[in-house]
Parts: sequence; structure tokens; C-alpha cells
Amino acid sequence: MEAKRRQSREVKIGSVMVGGNSPIVVQSMTNTDTADANATAEQIIELAKAGSEIVRITVNTEEAAKAVPKIIQAIRAKGYHTPIVGDFHYNGHLLLTKYPDCAAALDKYRINPGNSDIGKEEKNNFAAIINIALKNNKPVRIGANWGSLDKVMAARFMDENSKSSKPLPSELVLEKALITSALESAEQAVKLGMPKDKIILSAKISQIQGLVRVYRELASKCDYALHLGLTEAGMGTKGVVASSAALAILLQEGIGDTIRVSLTPKPGASRTEEVVVAQQILQSLEIRNFTPQVTSCPGCGRTTSTFFQTMADEIQNYLRESMPRWREAKPRAAEMKVAVMGCIVNGPGESKHANLGISLPGTAEDPKAPVYVDGKLVTTLQGQKIIPEFIKIVEEYVQTNY
Repeated sequence: MEAKRRQSREVKIGSVMVGGNSPIVVQSMTNTDTADANATAEQIIELAKAGSEIVRITVNTEEAAKAVPKIIQAIRAKGYHTPIVGDFHYNGHLLLTKYPDCAAALDKYRINPGNSDIGKEEKNNFAAIINIALKNNKPVRIGANWGSLDKVMAARFMDENSKSSKPLPSELVLEKALITSALESAEQAVKLGMPKDKIILSAKISQIQGLVRVYRELASKCDYALHLGLTEAGMGTKGVVASSAALAILLQEGIGDTIRVSLTPKPGASRTEEVVVAQQILQSLEIRNFTPQVTSCPGCGRTTSTFFQTMADEIQNYLRESMPRWREAKPRAAEMKVAVMGCIVNGPGESKHANLGISLPGTAEDPKAPVYVDGKLVTTLQGQKIIPEFIKIVEEYVQTNY
């Protein structure tokens, strides 16, 4: 059962609500050169199709800033209203000032307080971005990151710790500095006139236990909407598992209003994996439903045939590919549970627990596959057309029950 959600302020980002009682939002980030408007627009659309509800883009050069209005115009012309966030470091105050069309086109600005006024006591550049956000009525995410922690603040905390009679390990000191950086920056934004319901906070690090400590403390000290993510999570299994472990702990405690899974994609691979993983984390925790889920067994000596693996894969792909079509008229189809099992040991039982289930024959079992609908045996399939016949049953179930 999901823990009671931490109460945070609701923030409107374009057409999407974040925080409060709104659903936890999945977001992602492009990795194209933003100056290439066509490539960036195409990737935003790809991410949106995969289910990203907010997409962030890098705005780091004059060419990128010039391209932003074209990018947003292109995706809106194709019917995509996904909010677009500009990611600013070092020179955001200059770009937003020089290119007001960029400032007006974006739905939100992400500001890294450690990079906006790097190594400076004064926070004039940060203030400049806040003032531009106010002028354009845009929300901001104040996104601190321990890889780019405010150097003045980090030095101050480390110096104070060295003088303590009971000094803390350096990583704990830097975590406290990171939290302080986020909270003090939010306080400065409020003093400049930024309403609290236009601020989202994040304080990301790349270690699971540290991230949990940081967000628990951050959640206890403020009611701002919080963006979660394990920064630089890594590639492949490591990145997926690390992000899942970190986010699951916090989400189960009711902490977090929007999430991103920061995976390193393989060369040439689709950026959409991070969206699918983020959705799966939320769905596995029973927080939100995005696509029907397939339960399938891992296989053992009873399942020497690979057919049940092939079928599980084809059914999962069919469900994911069909969900965009179902979402228009049958949105509750995302709640559907399907079981594809490989032998008699757990096959019938798991099939009965699902909305739809099929128990394939294991080694030396009768070559028949019973099909269960809402716990009841309705038919038995066999032969070469089991997969298309079961898919037909799935489609009929969706049309009839949702």
C-alpha cells in the first residue's frame, strides 16, 4: 500500500500540475544539440509518445536559445502540448536576457544555484533569472546537485565542520550544504517576489543512501514540490537498479512529486528507456498505471521450451504498443494484469489472479494451454496460433470491460 503522500504546494507547468494532490509526474531530458531544432523537436515528440509528461532541454549557447521558439512551435504544430523546460547553467541570465523569445516560449526554467553564480558570495545572476521568470510568469526548479555544489557554501560548511569537536564525515557535510543551498536559494527567490507555488526544489546526488537522507531532510524542512532523481545513475542494469532502489524508498514514504530516471543510453539507443523505467517504478509501487502489466515465470527445468518466453515478450510488446490507442477510449486498460506462465506448478494459480492468464504446458505436460478470464477457465488453446488467439482474447476483454 502506498504511503500517505507528503503534502506539497501545487505548481502549474504549462498544462501539467505538479505537487499537491496531482499524480506524480514523469519527466525526461533530451540529449540532442538544442541548436539543431529539428532533431530536438523529433526527440521531444519521441519522449512524449513514450509517456514523458515534461521534457527538459539544454539551453547553453546563443544558438540553442535562438532555436527554442522554433522547437516549441514545431512540437505544438504537431499536437504535442508537453511542457518544455530550459536547463540553465553559468550563462542563463545572459541568454534569457538577450533572447526574450526563448524566455517567453519555455514553460519553466531549471536553475542550478551552484553554477549560476559560481564561486561568488553575491547571487546576482541567480536573481536575474528569477526576475526574468517573474516577468514572464514562469515557474522555476531550483536544482542543486552535489557535482556542482556552490563552492562558497561548500567551503563554509567544511570549514565549520573541521572546527567541530565531533566532525562529521565529509559526505554528510556536503549533503547538509546541498540541502542548505536549495533551501536558501528558494528563500532568496521568494524574497525577490517569486510565489512559493511557482517553485520546485531538487537536491540530487549519485549515491542511494545519501539521496534518501537528503530528500528525507528536505521534505521535513519545506512544503515545496520536490523533483526526485538519482543523478548520473549510470548505464544498463546498474542505472535501472540504482534509480529504482533510490526512488522506491522515497516514493514509498510519500516523498516526491515528479521524477526522472537519469540513465546513460547505449550509443545510438533510444532516449525513451528512462521514461519507461520511471513509469515502471511508479506502476510497480501501485502509485500510477501506465500500461497493462505482464506476470511471467522465470523458467526452470520444467519449461525447457522457449515458447513461453517468446509469448510473454510478444504480449508485453503488444500491450505497450496498444496502450496509446486504448488510452483515448479505454484509459482504464492500463490497470489490466496479464499472466503468461510456463507450466502447471504456478501457471493456473497466477493466471487466476490476473485479469487474463494463460498457462502454457511444461515439459511432458499435456500440450494444451488453459486460458482464465477474471479467475475462471474460459477456453483452452493449442497449436501454432496460440499467440494471435490469446491477443484476440485480450483485445475483446479491453473492449468489453473498460
